[in-house]
Amino acid sequence: RYIACPRLARTVQRYLQRGTGPQPVLLEFSPGPGVLTRTLLKEGIRVVALENNLAYLPKLQSLEKRLNGQLKVIYGDFFRLDPLVSGTVKPPAICSDKLFETLGVAAVPWRADVPLRIFGIMPQTLERNRLWRLVFGIYECSSIYKYGRVELNLFISEREYTVMAAKPGEVRGYQALSVLAQLGCEIELLHMEPWSSFRTNLKTGVLAIPKTKLLPNDHLCLVRLTPQQNLFTGGLKPSNASTFAFMVKQCLAKPSSRVRDRLNSWSLDNGDELLKALEIPENATMRDLYPEDYRRLFEALQNSGLFSEHLFYDDVFEHIRTTN
Repeated sequence: RYIACPRLARTVQRYLQRGTGPQPVLLEFSPGPGVLTRTLLKEGIRVVALENNLAYLPKLQSLEKRLNGQLKVIYGDFFRLDPLVSGTVKPPAICSDKLFETLGVAAVPWRADVPLRIFGIMPQTLERNRLWRLVFGIYECSSIYKYGRVELNLFISEREYTVMAAKPGEVRGYQALSVLAQLGCEIELLHMEPWSSFRTNLKTGVLAIPKTKLLPNDHLCLVRLTPQQNLFTGGLKPSNASTFAFMVKQCLAKPSSRVRDRLNSWSLDNGDELLKALEIPENATMRDLYPEDYRRLFEALQNSGLFSEHLFYDDVFEHIRTTN
């Protein structure tokens, strides 16, 4: 767990405070000792703190009692929302239905305004897996996204931000996560903060900065992810969006392969005609396609009647195993 220094609190507050009208509820996960929480509260923001470490709960609960409803503290783990288990869910695991009932936030249509904002610092362990789960949730309208276009304000590593924001053709950065994140969300880089502004509560006291040789990783990046209002238009729907996501993952498993060869591997007889209709060059590689190109390709395949979800069964099982 990384804890922000007090100096950073005002910077975060500036990005999370919006206008003078009614503010959506702000859910802060893993607030720890509450350095950022106190600054947000001073600015009049209503905060719900979701804390999974019992050591921090007493001070947060004491603060809650003094604030007459502005702060609510819940024992729970944001990254153990809606676990795929049978039987009773035991804290700190928590069901999103129970959480939103406690928050007093009702579900709204997808194209409505943001019903809830979430803020927190992403754990560096399994960071990529956690981001994948959030992205899949958007496409499946599952977990927190059953309630609408929930906005995420996250400190993530510069390495992962670089991947999410990568452009077509970038050899190291452009990946399946890039395509799905950019198509599914508006991605705003709000702030970049050096790792030195954070401290850790590890026994060693050493800041565990994830090592990387291929991508920059000198900062934690405050990134706002707001699901796109027009995501589910045309042929892309929550009922088939997971198939689209698995298609993108399979295509970019070998980013240097040609689009034409991938279509042939799916035994599609009209691959050349499809590329021509979509105005995709015959020699284009998977890395060359823009996120919107993948969407157009998927919709064209759906309309062709030759496309089968059976092509992605292995990816489906791997996704379920990783989520568990």
